[in-house]
Amino acid sequence: MEDFKEVKTGIISLLEDWLPILSGLPHDVIALRRNNQNRTIRQIIGHLVDSASNNIHRIVHLQYRENPLDFPNYASNGNNDRWIAIQNYQEENWNNLLQLWKYSNLHLLHVIAHINPAKLDNQWMASPDKKITLREMVVDYLRHFKLHLYEIEELINTPNSDVQE
Repeated sequence: MEDFKEVKTGIISLLEDWLPILSGLPHDVIALRRNNQNRTIRQIIGHLVDSASNNIHRIVHLQYRENPLDFPNYASNGNNDRWIAIQNYQEENWNNLLQLWKYSNLHLLHVIAHINPAKLDNQWMASPDKKITLREMVVDYLRHFKLHLYEIEELINTPNSDVQE
């Protein structure tokens, strides 16, 4: 869909730029350094897999279910941390996790490209007092993706003395 060209080109560019960087990181950097949410790089990448998956589901549901859509917000009340823990991204094979991250996001872009334009103003109830349109949700995904890559960049650049175990 032409409306989301910036999202598509941005995600593809970031995947291409970041995959070799992430692939080359040593174990201690991906598994021991933690951000202010106490997440390692492995867990941040896992969270981005979850984000892609949840957004795919929302996009699909927003095109055929009631409007506004009442659909769980996996990020509410710390649930995204539960998702990370339950799936144990910390122990996931790093190469497999990177491929899952890449292909989850490529599939998300495929789904975005095939959104019914008549459904772009359909709303998702992100919380009892907040509704987000399908269009807003798709546009915001790139910002969210970049936010977490910047967190990873900060962890990569953290001196070894700041590693938290």
